[in-house]
Amino acid sequence: MDTKQAVLDILNELTGEDLSDQMDENIFENGLLDSMATVQMLLELQDKCDVTAPVSEFHREDWDTPNKIIAKVESLRNE
Repeated sequence: MDTKQAVLDILNELTGEDLSDQMDENIFENGLLDSMATVQMLLELQDKCDVTAPVSEFHREDWDTPNKIIAKVESLRNE
């Protein structure tokens, strides 16, 4: 499974919405993810995408759209 699909699947599980046509929508401002769901998202990304994104290094503005999440996961994979 590619990164984009993995991220969209995780977001779908957490939000109950298909965000594939909302790739640049702010998921926090739109109320789709709260702080608990954010932690769950990071844990799911760690498990399914084999990346580590510590909560202490999480900056919401870097992760606030599906496209940004995909880019961040891809950059973490390349570290």
